[in-house]
Amino acid sequence: MQAKISKTVHSLGCVVAGVAAFLGQGSAMAADAQVNVICSVQAEWCNMISTVYARTTGTKINMSLKGSGEALAQLIAEKDNPKTDVWFGGTGDPHLQAGEQGLSMAYQSPTLTQLHPWAQQQAQQSGFKTVGIYSGPLGFGYNTELMAKKKLSIPKTWADLLKPEYKGEIQVANPASSGTAYTMIATLVQLMGEDKAFDYLKALHKNVSQYTRSGTGPIKAVARGETAISISFVHDGPGEKMQGFPVETITPSDGTGAEIGSMSLIKGSRNGDAAKKFYEWALTPAAQEMAVAAKQFQVSSNKNCKSDARIPDFKKIKFVNYDYAKYGASAERRRLISRWEKDVNSLPK
Repeated sequence: MQAKISKTVHSLGCVVAGVAAFLGQGSAMAADAQVNVICSVQAEWCNMISTVYARTTGTKINMSLKGSGEALAQLIAEKDNPKTDVWFGGTGDPHLQAGEQGLSMAYQSPTLTQLHPWAQQQAQQSGFKTVGIYSGPLGFGYNTELMAKKKLSIPKTWADLLKPEYKGEIQVANPASSGTAYTMIATLVQLMGEDKAFDYLKALHKNVSQYTRSGTGPIKAVARGETAISISFVHDGPGEKMQGFPVETITPSDGTGAEIGSMSLIKGSRNGDAAKKFYEWALTPAAQEMAVAAKQFQVSSNKNCKSDARIPDFKKIKFVNYDYAKYGASAERRRLISRWEKDVNSLPK
């Protein structure tokens, strides 16, 4: 354990040194500057961002950890008196909705040309009110020890999850609070057609033991042996495996969707200049490569980031032609979540 802690401290020290070198002395801000950030990625990544950014810039960073659904709800509640400056991470659909509802402000970063086309497209579709910072595919996580103990087969398609042998063995997040779960619904609608997708979700309901608040909750439950299978973003699996948990991931062979994790500047925020400096920093390779240091393995949006073998290879995954503009619209999200609440979540187990 001590060796593990020392390794983490050393890793963080290297990241701090690397980011400091990238920023240079001239870009450090005054010590009294501050920025308020809602962070919708894994806690370890949020905490590393907070620590490194504060150390390397002298800026006080107030970090609040919330799932993307909860983050959007907070921004709506704060609309007339924003307490948040930047929303970092979480699935892109709620970020597009925030832009549509006038919660975020348009801003074109000079760094845009250094980003992958999917990240630039996210910015363009939102009228530059959000930008893609990473992408990762939706799939299944499973606990290898539990699967073997219970003699369960590994699910390879969406249809596999409906097998009677999985009753009570699956966890997935609640789409009302989780962008991950909303991505699942939007993916299934595009893969099967809406009515068939909801028939599928009703059948899946029988096998779901719990709908968690957070999209990362199910993979963590898999890691702890609390459930055999999760529906989650597959990039959340390797970090759990690195901690010694018996976790593996797979993407459904019949097709899946991917999130475009995004970042937005909040309209009318109190610390506009500090927010833009954080935003620009978060788009740099030095900042984005911190994801791997925090055991997160999405594809980073900056094309100059170093690759890692644990990052999913998009060329080997079958994707649906995900319509981010349509399913990122507020009305469509509300309609699909409302239908899920009425047709699926209201059903007995």
